[in-house]
Amino acid sequence: MRYLIDTHILLWTLMNPEKLSPKVRELLQNPENEILVSSVSLWEVSIKYRLGKIELNFDPKDLPFGCQELGFKTLSLDTTVASTYHLLKSDYHRDPFDRMLIRQAIVLDIPLISKDDTIKLYQSEGLKVLW
Repeated sequence: MRYLIDTHILLWTLMNPEKLSPKVRELLQNPENEILVSSVSLWEVSIKYRLGKIELNFDPKDLPFGCQELGFKTLSLDTTVASTYHLLKSDYHRDPFDRMLIRQAIVLDIPLISKDDTIKLYQSEGLKVLW
């Protein structure tokens, strides 16, 4: 099964795995699952690191290597997802990074792993969310 992970899930996996639920840990560690990290998440981490909004114990430029070490695959933002961003009608979430991850998961029909309760509201638009 394929899963897209939210940015905080990636960071918790790398720095605070104890914050992950047992169910999520099992999904991430199962070799039969394909775990995807969006380039949107890598961009978000880089921006927030530069602005001093997050502290990391690594340099954001090393995230692609970290993903590879974990067995996660990176997912580029394709033109179809980018150009249909406006079709995400609900405004439960103002964060453009989260909204793009939501749109990616909906268009690609991939469950999004996230603990964010606001993201769960997008199930009304077809989003599949796991925690």
